[in-house]
Order: sequence, then C-alpha cells, then structure tokens
Amino acid sequence: MRTMNSICIHSHGGPEVLSYEKLPVPSPKAGEVLIRVHSAGVNPVDWKVREGYLKDMFEYKFPLTLGWDVSGVIEAVGPGVSRLNVKDEVYSRPDLSRNGAYAEYIVVRENEVALKPKSLDHVHAASIPLAALTAWQSLFDTAELKPGQRVLIHAAAGGVGGFAVQLAKWKGAYVIGTASGRNRDYVSGLGADEVIDYQRVPFEDAVQNVDVVFDTMGGDTQERSWKVLKPGGILVSIVSPPEANVQGVRKTFVFVQPNFTQLMEIAWLVDSGKLKTLVEVIMPLSAARRAQELSSEGHVRGKIVLKVD
Repeated sequence: MRTMNSICIHSHGGPEVLSYEKLPVPSPKAGEVLIRVHSAGVNPVDWKVREGYLKDMFEYKFPLTLGWDVSGVIEAVGPGVSRLNVKDEVYSRPDLSRNGAYAEYIVVRENEVALKPKSLDHVHAASIPLAALTAWQSLFDTAELKPGQRVLIHAAAGGVGGFAVQLAKWKGAYVIGTASGRNRDYVSGLGADEVIDYQRVPFEDAVQNVDVVFDTMGGDTQERSWKVLKPGGILVSIVSPPEANVQGVRKTFVFVQPNFTQLMEIAWLVDSGKLKTLVEVIMPLSAARRAQELSSEGHVRGKIVLKVD
C-alpha cells in the first residue's frame, strides 16, 4: 500500500491535536481525480474545523486531513472523468466534508477542479480558490453588486478581503476598505477608492450610504455596520449569520461552495492581469501547526501557504 505524509487530526481540539503522520494514498472513484499536491493554502476554516466549530454542519470521519485550498498535478483519474487529464496542472477548493490538502495527495471530485492560472506557480495558485470564491459568491451571486454601487469591505488586506477589493473594482463598484495603517498603501494598490484606518477612526464615522457591506469580521464590526447601509442595502457576512433586525435593509450569510466554472473565470482574471494574489508566509507541510496559529491571530496580509512538494 502506498503511503503519504499528511497533517491530520484524530479528534477536535487545539493545535496540539495536529498530527504529522503517514496515511494511505487515496484512490479516485467514479467522477474523481487524484491530485499530487504541490501546495495547500491555509485558511481560518482549517482551524475552525480542527476546533469543532463546524461539527454540526459536517459528519467528519477521523483521522481527518485538513486544508481545503489546493494546487497540484493530476496523477490519476477515476471512471467517467472527461474534462480533466493526467498531468493537468489544477487548483481547487474541495468539499469541506471530505479529507483536505494538507497531504501529498488528495482525491477531489472533477466538478470541483479547474486548470490553475498559467501565470502562477503552485504556491500562489493554492492561495486563491477558497478566498477568491468566497469573495465572488458573496459580492456577485449574493449581493448582486453592480457598477457604480458603493461597497464597504472589512479587513480588506486579508485573504478574502484582498480578492473582494479587486473583484469589486473590476465590476465597476466604488470600493471602500477597512485596514490598519500599515496596510493602507497595500489596499489602495489593490484598487480601493478609499481606505479607512480602523485603528484611528470608527469606520461608521467615516462612511455612509453604502449599497453593500461585506462582513469578514463578525461581532462588534458586524453590529456597527448596520449604520452605514443605505435603504435597500445589504450586509453579507461570511463569519456569522446576521441577527440584528434592522428595517429597510437586507442581510444574509454566505458559506463558500466549490465551483469550477467560477474558478475558470478567476484563472482568466489572474492570467489577464486583472487579479493578483499575495502570499506573505510560505511554510513546509510539517509546520502546519504554526501556520494555523498565525491564521488564527488574524494579522497576516494576504495568504499563508504550505509547500508540500
């Protein structure tokens, strides 16, 4: 039996439950592909799954391999796979209910996989799927952002926020981002029309009458965001379902889903120079524990990626 290096958990818990061990290499079934993982992105959902926050949403089987951002090369295909081929360079946001990409190999459904951007290496490609899809589905599918609308994006220097700024600007919106002072120039460089230093001024004092609030923070930030929405506006959260009952505005919660057609469009935007990614931290697979700790601290600009090969 072939084995592979993997970062997995045998129970929910803190960083100490992460285990670096050998597991069997999985085999693709009908409609699936086996990907040789070159890089795996690190996202907040990784440590939230580890700590058990999503156990009511998914029935996980242990040992569970973490990580749901992947870039690599297809090594084998299962019966019925027709769009992808062995040796294709691909990227994906796999199904969160299955084993993830903190490993040398991962099996993914074909309909969750797209050819990676040709202009990027695997490290940078792995930083894109989950964060970019989250921004895309929140702004376009849910908020139905239109040219000329005003959008407020919280944590605009983060992984999701950075893609949201660029996608909103590409759509033709007027983009306002919140960020720390050290990230002002970075967020402006992504295309934001205004950047609010949340450490110096309450954002609700600096902006009003926005059509869309993209909430990537939750808590107090979400509660204060109601004040800046115009009548008929919408608050889209990716952190927690909005509970406030505010008259005249809409609210919704988005949990990102795999979508290979959207990944294809995102790859085109990357290759055409309209969308860029920032990887601030690159670590080996064996450093997954430290990578998750950094992610949970919430101060990384851009993304953290584990280099597997």
